[in-house]
Amino acid sequence: MPAKIYTKTGDKGKTSLIGGTKVPKSYLRIEAYGTVDELNSFTGLCLDHLNSAGIAHKLDEVQDRLFTIGSSLACDPEKETKLKIPDLHEEDIVLLEKEMDAMQENLPEMKSFILPSGHVIVSTLHVARCVCRRAERCCVKMDRKKLFVSPLVVKYLNRLSDYLFILARYATQQLKVVEKPWKPRV
Repeated sequence: MPAKIYTKTGDKGKTSLIGGTKVPKSYLRIEAYGTVDELNSFTGLCLDHLNSAGIAHKLDEVQDRLFTIGSSLACDPEKETKLKIPDLHEEDIVLLEKEMDAMQENLPEMKSFILPSGHVIVSTLHVARCVCRRAERCCVKMDRKKLFVSPLVVKYLNRLSDYLFILARYATQQLKVVEKPWKPRV
């Protein structure tokens, strides 16, 4: 019989980091990796939509990197872990930049802000972008509060949100959907 998924250990609002340290579920580190987990789920939804439209890019690799980031954030930096946690590399950021450059070559110049709409794929990519920015803010807040977070994590999340924006624009073009510019009331 498989192990039960529920442990009841969190019923009093506490959870454990990798390494065993008990912390409140409201702890900033938990908020950060929970937001990365949410981002990973939205990334999967985007990947499902993009695969069905034939415009899948590197989102499967992005999901792997998000698990890497989540694992890093879930560790107690004060303790050694018995688990082998994968690393994030500068090359992961360079890959996102190369992908953005390739997609952007054929995109029209932006002359105004773009409203996130036009197709479910486009809107979902923008939701993922917003969740990515929130994850980035959580990590920056951790850093400001002297809770260890790798500078590469912040950099990757920053670049990933840009990538998701460009991918949304690229999907708009590939799906032959018209971008909806924001026209502010004056």
